[in-house]
Amino acid sequence: MATYNKRGYKPKTKVEKEVVEEVESTTAEVFNTLDESASKTEEFVEKNQKYILMFIGVVAVVVLGYLGYQEFVAKPKQESAMNDMFQAQKFFNEAVNGVEKDSLFKLALNGGEGKYGMLDIIEEYSGTPSANLALYYAGTAYLRMKDYKNAIEYLSDFSSDDEILAPLAKGNIGDAFVQLNQPEDALDYYEQAIKLRDNAYTTPMYLYKAGAIALELGKADKALDYFNRIKEEYPNSTEASTIDVFIGKAQVLASK
Repeated sequence: MATYNKRGYKPKTKVEKEVVEEVESTTAEVFNTLDESASKTEEFVEKNQKYILMFIGVVAVVVLGYLGYQEFVAKPKQESAMNDMFQAQKFFNEAVNGVEKDSLFKLALNGGEGKYGMLDIIEEYSGTPSANLALYYAGTAYLRMKDYKNAIEYLSDFSSDDEILAPLAKGNIGDAFVQLNQPEDALDYYEQAIKLRDNAYTTPMYLYKAGAIALELGKADKALDYFNRIKEEYPNSTEASTIDVFIGKAQVLASK
């Protein structure tokens, strides 16, 4: 094993000579250790080459399989789901904005004119973004039709990172629990909606609803906190226009 000496340098004293020798010895040991480690690695690779290649092959198959599935199965399935969902979305939007709401919500849920409804999308295209979105539509349709238990079931299965839909789903579950006379559960879901996103549309709406339920439950301090947040953080919201009245009511109840 070769060692390194600075050119032209010669130890002048016995102590210096001993230091140099010690350094050289240590360096030699380090290189010997590296050589031994490299040899052992080479031996391991040579001995287990078959298994290593098999492992690499399995990883490659998994990666290629995933990419292939996304490109040739998941993507076409999602495109098909979006096409089949179009008419159900149309029925839902017409129900929200028009008349004969119940019949249109039923069409949105069950389909019509030979087209899929939201329930069909959920079943036929499970695992796709469209099926997930159909859970929201279905839950909301059931809520509007006063089928509160189904509303809670479908909305609870919906998941989203969307700025508006995510808190709306939680808030709609809260609305269903209000109708089922379960105010504690309603308050919990309104609070989830508040914490989930912070925006000028859903946040003041659910602060107001949470405050109203908190008052009903005798939690005046909590209600006051929610009403004050509307006044301070969302002064331009619809809820802020009458919030002073509710703040006054909460203050009276909190002082008792």
